Amino acid sequence: MIDFLQTTLSTFSQLIPVTLAQSLIMGFVVLGIMLPFRVLSFPDLTSEGAFPLGGCVASVLIAAGANPWLAVVMAIAAGFLAGCCTAYIHLRFRIHTLLAGILMTTMLYSINLRIMGRSNVSLFGSDSILDTIAVAGSGSAFNKIALVGLVLALVFFALNYFFKTEKGTAMRAVGANPDMSEAQGINVWTATIVGIGLAGGLSALAGALMVQSQGFGDINMGLGVLINGLAALMIGEAIIGNGNVLRQLLAPIVGAVVYYQLISLCLAANMPPPDLKLATGLFVLLMLALPTLRRGRGTSGATARETIRERPSTT
Repeated sequence: MIDFLQTTLSTFSQLIPVTLAQSLIMGFVVLGIMLPFRVLSFPDLTSEGAFPLGGCVASVLIAAGANPWLAVVMAIAAGFLAGCCTAYIHLRFRIHTLLAGILMTTMLYSINLRIMGRSNVSLFGSDSILDTIAVAGSGSAFNKIALVGLVLALVFFALNYFFKTEKGTAMRAVGANPDMSEAQGINVWTATIVGIGLAGGLSALAGALMVQSQGFGDINMGLGVLINGLAALMIGEAIIGNGNVLRQLLAPIVGAVVYYQLISLCLAANMPPPDLKLATGLFVLLMLALPTLRRGRGTSGATARETIRERPSTT
């Protein structure tokens, strides 16, 4: 047993730099998931399509010899446009937010395939922005951690500043009560379209960074990213909370780091890959149940009675 623990901890410590770099990249996706859900009250699935969209755009441009920074900017623009389209479909045609996101993600699969022209594009030997900060040798995980961490910090502080401005406060007001916001003269359409577009741009940014990190772009790289992002968001909010803007923005980052370290620990313990989702689900369930468990068993009866009273009448 002791040998197993030592081996697991040794393997886990070796995986930390790699998984930390990946979790910081995925932090942009979790931010892109959080913004529609928490700020705009707009349940959205576009991230699963915008993430590979950003990767496809960036990989094609980089493979063609374009500057990798320009490729990232173009990827963000493509993701922003995808998010704007999802919001427009919802607002213009009165289609439910989830269905609008599903439609956009479905269409983006064909668009991504058209952009790349094939199922995957290799970027090995191409320039990458992840080696801009030379903390270690080329391709080192520490270079990725330094650059992605810097970009993530800039995005974090920029969003924190924005949501305290008049425009940002108006966007939050739209998410809290769109009818009252419209009565106060706030353009609900503009706030919603820009907000969902911003979320799509963040997810596309993650895709552009991921293809440069792994050395190739793939049409299926977005499969499961939404579920992983939601799990990371739930973990982060269970740890940090979401009572104010600062906590709402910090929770996705913390959650992404914790979530991927959990996956790394499971892999280090030689857990079969099919069981990873079960382990993740149990961990998320534990984090969400902790506040209830801390109150003790004495409140279980009262909680059950409150739940029954809150159920809508069926008559």
